[in-house]
Amino acid sequence: MVRLKRVYDDASPDDGTRVLVDRLWPRGRSREAAKVDLWIKDLAPSDALRHWFNHDPERWPEFRKRYRAELAENSEGLETLCRLVAGTKPVTLLFAAKDSEHNNAVVLKERLSARRRGSRGVKKQMNTARR
Repeated sequence: MVRLKRVYDDASPDDGTRVLVDRLWPRGRSREAAKVDLWIKDLAPSDALRHWFNHDPERWPEFRKRYRAELAENSEGLETLCRLVAGTKPVTLLFAAKDSEHNNAVVLKERLSARRRGSRGVKKQMNTARR
């Protein structure tokens, strides 16, 4: 299970493994208060894309497209996250943006969900072929 949460919100035991997916450490948040288990800054959008997007909802569709292209080039960081998600513990992707609907963690969650659906589809096809 993958959840999304602002890093400024209080940690909860239900969060499972807390993964910060921003390139920059959140302003004004201490490491103790953030309770981050893992920081994968390489999964964050590039500085150029982050500056271009500037959390403008009108740029959201293009941001998603460009960010997914960047993620396709970062298989190592994505694999690390996929291994965590494949475990039994929930994973909470942490982000600092005020907008909870238009940020990189939303795109990452979509990408992870699509990848899991795809792998289940492949397993199902393999099981069907064996019959």
